[in-house]
Amino acid sequence: MSSKSFFSMEKTVVFLSFVVIATTLMLALTPGATASPTGDLLAVCLRNCAQCKKMFGKYFEGQLCAEACVEFKGQLVPECTDKDSIAPYLSNLV
Repeated sequence: MSSKSFFSMEKTVVFLSFVVIATTLMLALTPGATASPTGDLLAVCLRNCAQCKKMFGKYFEGQLCAEACVEFKGQLVPECTDKDSIAPYLSNLV
């Protein structure tokens, strides 16, 4: 296994761990979060970050996206097919 693919896999594992921890904390600290509009938006936001990370790989800053979801309580949901909504999280584009 090359160090480049290992580093990429390591970043993916770290990002997915962050998503799981953030989601767990959100559910544990917010009673009824899954029933509230804010909880639903946050979950959608985090899922979209994970989906965009899968689609764009190293070019998408997944952790930054997930941190923005938590900070803004899911109000800024990234859409992977909308370049304006994901522009803040794209990097290393040629």
